Amino acid sequence: MSAFVISIKENGKYKYTFEHRRGKTLMTSVEYPTIEAVQANIEFLRSNFSSLNFIKFKTPGGKHFFRLAIEKKIYANSRRFNTELRFEKAMEEIKLNFNNAEILDLSFDIFGNLSADDIFGTE
Repeated sequence: MSAFVISIKENGKYKYTFEHRRGKTLMTSVEYPTIEAVQANIEFLRSNFSSLNFIKFKTPGGKHFFRLAIEKKIYANSRRFNTELRFEKAMEEIKLNFNNAEILDLSFDIFGNLSADDIFGTE
């Protein structure tokens, strides 16, 4: 099953990726100030799914990508795809699984303020 994976960036902001059911990242969101903002945005997009637009682009090097938008507001950017077929399949995966995808929160720091000495001990 596809999933939204929430993580925290080095700058302290939050983002989510939409992962293919086989584990490949298909798109990455814009950044958000809080985890609550990320979760609210995912729910907003789910409830307004019929209004989502896949704005298609092609790089000068021939790679395909899209931006997910409602009206003129961008919510996510896809990865770059080498072929148009993979590009189309990624959009289809998102369309089919967006509303059913689980949300995985990986934004927490499981080690807290532990140092390597705290984890591995000192000798």
